[in-house]
Amino acid sequence: MINLDDISHIDHIEKLGLPDLMSLRYNPGPLKKGNAFIGHPEEAKYGLMREQLFEGYARLKDLGVRHFGLHTMVASNELETDYFIETAEILLTLVADLSEELGITFELINLGGGIGIPYTEDEEPVDIEKLSLSIKKMYSQYIINNALKPLKIVMESGRMITGPYGYLVTTAIHHKNTYKNYIGVDSSMADLMRPGMYGAYHHISVMGKEEAPRDHIYDVVGSLCENNDKFAIDRSLPQIDQGDVLIIHDSGAHGRAMGFNYNGKLRPPELLLTSDGRVEQIRRAETLEDYFATLDFSRLDS
Repeated sequence: MINLDDISHIDHIEKLGLPDLMSLRYNPGPLKKGNAFIGHPEEAKYGLMREQLFEGYARLKDLGVRHFGLHTMVASNELETDYFIETAEILLTLVADLSEELGITFELINLGGGIGIPYTEDEEPVDIEKLSLSIKKMYSQYIINNALKPLKIVMESGRMITGPYGYLVTTAIHHKNTYKNYIGVDSSMADLMRPGMYGAYHHISVMGKEEAPRDHIYDVVGSLCENNDKFAIDRSLPQIDQGDVLIIHDSGAHGRAMGFNYNGKLRPPELLLTSDGRVEQIRRAETLEDYFATLDFSRLDS
């Protein structure tokens, strides 16, 4: 299955060969509000407009495609359950309209990802049971009642599945007191991009000081030559001493996967805590040999 992001992609993929199952991504524009992480749909680079969907699926049908999918993703790290219920209704309604007008069969709808996790202590997770029951009710209304072929409903819930179960473990190596109070650590934005990229909050705890009063205000920073290389700004934390171990929570979804080697940074190892309490290394740390592995030194000599 291939999911196309623009109607012009049909011409491109026709030259390569069309699979039996094709999907198009829908951008609902002003019908859906966005959020701070992914922006407003009408300003996003993703997806086709509604009228383009009808044109696109008709074209694919004429080209011999017989099985179809429909996809959208209009939010990132969203915690409002009703947001996803509205998205599901938009897609199920579209499937009913497209099937009736074009006489095509849908195999699946993909509601995308975007289910957030409670990064702060006062946030509540998405109510998955409420979401499931609502989708089941709408499925009966739009698919079963219209005598359409049963279809799969899929999602891309990477953050919800992996986010809360990863931790960035780092050590305080410097304390700087100038215009602000800084704690420098031995990791950087290269290990966890979200806070520096768009100011995302990640809870920080200090090992052995979990119950200590959070009576110090720190910026927790890395060593990149970028002033947004900060894990926390004006964060209330216990007194942090050189050598203290800081745990940066909820980094399982956007840690290693978004890592990079800017400023020659080498990515750290990854450890797995097993169900029986053992700790196993599942990825070694990068080395200088890794960093230069793709460089052809023979060409430099010439």
